[in-house]
Amino acid sequence: MSCTVLMVGEKPSIALGIANILSKGKSNTRKGIGTPVHEFQSTFLGKNAFMKVTSVTGHVYSIDFVQQYRSWETTDPTTLFAAPTLKEETSNSIAKHLRKEAKGCDYVVLWLDCDREGENICFEVIDNVKRKLNPPKGGRQIHRARFSAITAPDITRAMNNLVEPNYNEARAVDARQELDLKVGVAFTRFQTRYFQGKYGNLDASLVSYGPCQTPTLGFCVDRHMAIQTFQPQPFWTVSPTVEGSRFEWERGRVFETEAGVLFQSIVSQSKYATVVSITNKQEKKARPIPLNTVDLLKVCSSVLHMGPHHAMQIAERLYINGYISYPRTESTVYPEHFDINGTLQLQKGHPTWGEYVESLIETGVHKPKKGKDMGDHPPITPMASATASMLGGDEWRVYEYITRHFIATISPDCKYSKTKIIIDIAGERFKRSGKQVVSAGFTLILPGLAIKDEGIPSNMKEGKEYTVNGVSLVEGKTCPPDYLTESELIGLMEKHGIGTDASIPVHINNICERNYVKVEGVARNLVPTHLGIALVNGYHRIDPDLVLPTVRSHIEQQIDEIARGVAQFDTVVKHSLDNFYKKFQYFVSKITKMDELFEASFTPIAQTLAGGSSLKTKCGLCKRFMRLIPLKPTRFYCPTCEETYSLPQNGTIKPHMNEICPLDGFELVLFSYGAQSKCFSVCPYCYNHPTLEGMKSKMGCNNCPHPTCKHSYTHYGFTECFECEEGTLVLDPNSRPKWRADCNLCNFMLF
Repeated sequence: MSCTVLMVGEKPSIALGIANILSKGKSNTRKGIGTPVHEFQSTFLGKNAFMKVTSVTGHVYSIDFVQQYRSWETTDPTTLFAAPTLKEETSNSIAKHLRKEAKGCDYVVLWLDCDREGENICFEVIDNVKRKLNPPKGGRQIHRARFSAITAPDITRAMNNLVEPNYNEARAVDARQELDLKVGVAFTRFQTRYFQGKYGNLDASLVSYGPCQTPTLGFCVDRHMAIQTFQPQPFWTVSPTVEGSRFEWERGRVFETEAGVLFQSIVSQSKYATVVSITNKQEKKARPIPLNTVDLLKVCSSVLHMGPHHAMQIAERLYINGYISYPRTESTVYPEHFDINGTLQLQKGHPTWGEYVESLIETGVHKPKKGKDMGDHPPITPMASATASMLGGDEWRVYEYITRHFIATISPDCKYSKTKIIIDIAGERFKRSGKQVVSAGFTLILPGLAIKDEGIPSNMKEGKEYTVNGVSLVEGKTCPPDYLTESELIGLMEKHGIGTDASIPVHINNICERNYVKVEGVARNLVPTHLGIALVNGYHRIDPDLVLPTVRSHIEQQIDEIARGVAQFDTVVKHSLDNFYKKFQYFVSKITKMDELFEASFTPIAQTLAGGSSLKTKCGLCKRFMRLIPLKPTRFYCPTCEETYSLPQNGTIKPHMNEICPLDGFELVLFSYGAQSKCFSVCPYCYNHPTLEGMKSKMGCNNCPHPTCKHSYTHYGFTECFECEEGTLVLDPNSRPKWRADCNLCNFMLF
């Protein structure tokens, strides 16, 4: 008796890796509707089986409001808290692909990432395949594989221990998505329309709010305010030199000039210093605990000088290609079944650290320090040996750190001796400490954590007197804290429960892309912009809860309870939305408190127009001219209607020879961008307010599917793109009479 099994991974490369391992490299690959399908013969649950391994490309669905609530112009943001939502297919081809491949199958094995997002995608896949499977013949038809690396041992272990997908964890993601959509969109729409209609130089296409994003920004602005309000204070400290070495005053410092001068005078009167004590202690610097996501992101920012979003993308590529284990984890303890020796053996012949690994194997590995088991994935470790020539660039730097860190966790501690000398001069005590490494231990493999030798006078003996060479009165000033680094911000987000190990990099990236903070210097300090400062201080004026981490932390706790099956989805979502609905109403009623801060930082739109672009285009509502605001974000402003219309960014806006959109009467413009000046027409109204159900906002005419509009791609498009095979080649309206065609999805151009 035989069966057919469909296996689904999260990405095509993961599906290929799983197929290669399970088929021992003997699978046949064919093109599917959405992603490739790898086929081979094997066994499943004791039966001969025909295996089909394919994948999705992330989430199959995205959440959005139903069509009637999508218009920024006609929808009151207050109504969004109770507005119905729906799940839309992110790609028609993927959903269709799943349904087609499931037809005639007896079983499904889900190989999605083993975190909550992956669990949510499991049920998105199930929604598409369950009705297409053959009738059940007893037992479970849909199985979940839990794995942490694309390696033969991990994949084989997962196949032998299949479980059920976790519905509660999937619903926790649904709850977060609905809350973030409704709360974020309501505040964002209101703020954006209110402020973009008043000020011309905001330099942000959206004035956004996010339940995680905004507290993240709040940490950065709080540090900025601490710097701005800091009052430096002068201080003085007495610093004697004895036997050619400077000693540190045990009092530390004093804050009055007279006191400093007095103590200097007293100490200067004595010609000799008496050694009160010399102590020597053997101390150690403990080897690091196993590596989780947050600690990896901190190191990538502070040591490797790369942003957390970029670092996470690199880690995911290394995981997909089989070089490291799953990079999203909170755990810092190796599980019992983890093969430490086997993982170490992989690095034995490595050209960079192979010699160290061989000596470690010979002397014996040390038991890893025990961290926390959060019940998710094991800590991040290398799963294959790689060199700089194999990876190169940032991929090598991230892989190198992960591998060195793993080796360090099973290396001996660093041991050193610490010597402290205390001297007495005229009744005042001074100290000097020194360190000397006894055994470098793990710092040989992690040299960035090495302890430096610090010398002390070697000839001093307890109870003896030595000549005082001089006594200085050193003046200094207290210093303000520096701007938060990305590494420090990640730590604060983790401490206060803002975001997850997977979403923390996204939130930091968002506040940068929205022009709320700028990343500066090698240390990657986060310096808030005028817009970021005005927003956070405005929230503090109206309702501090909107920016403080406590509210989001409470929501995350409730979402965790959904994941554990303790709380009900509907109860948590309703309670949180009711709370934010009241806050939103109060915020709207007090918006002038925030506006006072914007008035002090930005230029009214009328003044911006006075020195702006001469380009005008006709408004379809009032039939009068709108003016182009060339400052970022580029947009049109209608003085009569007092409305703004967003436009595509990072390109050039030009007139379109009086072409009119037949759907709304707005005059079209041309948008050109890129080195080869790709061009498409844009209706300012349709771009912001889609006229067709299912049509997304921020789309030019080259992506408009309207069947009757003569400017849509249904009129100007003529064939599938030869390169990406998903887009449509559309005639470039700026290329006539020598027509050129551009793909409306990728960069392909046909001359």
